Amino acid sequence: MKYVLLFAGTMSEEDRARQPELAEQYERTSAWFGEQIKAGKVLGGEELKGPETATTVRFKSGKAMVTDGPFIEAKEVIGGFAVVDVANLDEALELAKSWPGGDVEVRPIVEH
Repeated sequence: MKYVLLFAGTMSEEDRARQPELAEQYERTSAWFGEQIKAGKVLGGEELKGPETATTVRFKSGKAMVTDGPFIEAKEVIGGFAVVDVANLDEALELAKSWPGGDVEVRPIVEH
Protein backbone atom coordinates (compact mmCIF):
# COMPACT_ATOMS: atom_id res chain seq x y z
CA MET A 1 0.00 0.00 0.00
CA LYS A 2 1.12 3.52 -0.68
CA TYR A 3 1.02 6.23 1.95
CA VAL A 4 2.22 9.80 2.15
CA LEU A 5 4.11 10.90 5.24
CA LEU A 6 3.57 14.61 5.82
CA PHE A 7 6.31 16.16 7.94
CA ALA A 8 4.90 18.90 10.15
CA GLY A 9 6.41 21.62 12.28
CA THR A 10 5.81 25.16 13.44
CA MET A 11 7.09 28.26 11.76
CA SER A 12 9.44 28.88 14.65
CA GLU A 13 10.90 25.41 14.10
CA GLU A 14 11.34 26.13 10.39
CA ASP A 15 12.99 29.44 11.17
CA ARG A 16 15.34 27.74 13.60
CA ALA A 17 16.11 25.05 11.00
CA ARG A 18 18.04 27.70 9.09
CA GLN A 19 20.43 28.10 12.01
CA PRO A 20 23.70 26.18 11.94
CA GLU A 21 23.08 24.33 15.22
CA LEU A 22 20.23 22.39 13.57
CA ALA A 23 22.37 21.23 10.66
CA GLU A 24 22.67 17.93 12.52
CA GLN A 25 18.90 17.43 12.24
CA TYR A 26 19.13 17.92 8.47
CA GLU A 27 21.90 15.33 8.39
CA ARG A 28 19.72 12.86 10.33
CA THR A 29 16.72 13.42 8.08
CA SER A 30 18.87 13.09 4.94
CA ALA A 31 20.29 9.84 6.30
CA TRP A 32 16.75 8.60 7.04
CA PHE A 33 15.70 9.30 3.45
CA GLY A 34 18.80 7.53 2.13
CA GLU A 35 18.19 4.44 4.28
CA GLN A 36 14.50 4.19 3.41
CA ILE A 37 15.06 4.74 -0.32
CA LYS A 38 17.75 2.04 -0.29
CA ALA A 39 15.31 -0.30 1.53
CA GLY A 40 12.73 0.36 -1.22
CA LYS A 41 10.18 1.87 1.16
CA VAL A 42 10.41 5.53 0.15
CA LEU A 43 9.49 6.17 -3.48
CA GLY A 44 10.12 9.90 -3.39
CA GLY A 45 9.59 13.07 -1.44
CA GLU A 46 10.57 16.68 -1.16
CA GLU A 47 11.13 19.48 1.31
CA LEU A 48 8.68 22.33 0.83
CA LYS A 49 9.35 26.05 1.04
CA GLY A 50 7.49 27.91 3.79
CA PRO A 51 3.79 28.79 3.64
CA GLU A 52 4.64 32.41 2.86
CA THR A 53 5.58 31.19 -0.63
CA ALA A 54 2.20 29.53 -1.25
CA THR A 55 -0.31 30.58 -3.86
CA THR A 56 -3.87 29.35 -3.39
CA VAL A 57 -6.59 28.82 -5.97
CA ARG A 58 -10.09 29.06 -4.47
CA PHE A 59 -13.38 28.62 -6.27
CA LYS A 60 -16.31 30.93 -5.61
CA SER A 61 -19.48 30.71 -7.67
CA GLY A 62 -17.65 28.57 -10.19
CA LYS A 63 -14.86 31.11 -10.74
CA ALA A 64 -11.24 30.51 -9.83
CA MET A 65 -9.64 33.16 -7.63
CA VAL A 66 -5.86 33.18 -7.12
CA THR A 67 -4.47 34.61 -3.88
CA ASP A 68 -1.04 34.79 -2.31
CA GLY A 69 -0.52 32.76 0.82
CA PRO A 70 -1.55 29.41 2.24
CA PHE A 71 -5.03 27.93 1.98
CA ILE A 72 -5.55 28.10 5.75
CA GLU A 73 -3.72 29.76 8.59
CA ALA A 74 -2.28 27.32 11.10
CA LYS A 75 0.38 27.13 13.77
CA GLU A 76 1.76 23.96 12.21
CA VAL A 77 2.86 23.76 8.60
CA ILE A 78 3.79 20.92 6.29
CA GLY A 79 7.51 21.20 5.68
CA GLY A 80 7.86 18.23 3.36
CA PHE A 81 6.58 14.80 2.43
CA ALA A 82 7.58 11.29 1.45
CA VAL A 83 5.64 8.80 -0.65
CA VAL A 84 6.14 5.31 0.74
CA ASP A 85 5.18 1.83 -0.44
CA VAL A 86 4.78 -0.57 2.48
CA ALA A 87 2.74 -3.67 3.36
CA ASN A 88 0.19 -1.93 5.60
CA LEU A 89 -0.59 0.96 7.93
CA ASP A 90 1.43 -0.58 10.76
CA GLU A 91 4.57 -0.50 8.62
CA ALA A 92 3.83 3.09 7.56
CA LEU A 93 3.47 4.05 11.22
CA GLU A 94 6.78 2.38 12.08
CA LEU A 95 8.45 4.48 9.38
CA ALA A 96 6.79 7.61 10.76
CA LYS A 97 8.01 6.74 14.27
CA SER A 98 11.57 6.49 12.97
CA TRP A 99 11.48 9.98 11.37
CA PRO A 100 14.12 12.08 13.18
CA GLY A 101 12.61 15.46 12.32
CA GLY A 102 9.42 15.81 14.41
CA ASP A 103 5.71 15.24 13.88
CA VAL A 104 4.41 13.15 10.97
CA GLU A 105 0.89 12.78 9.55
CA VAL A 106 0.33 9.45 7.77
CA ARG A 107 -2.33 9.25 5.06
CA PRO A 108 -3.17 6.50 2.58
CA ILE A 109 -2.97 7.28 -1.12
CA VAL A 110 -6.00 6.50 -3.25
CA GLU A 111 -4.96 3.96 -5.85
CA HIS A 112 -7.21 3.75 -8.90
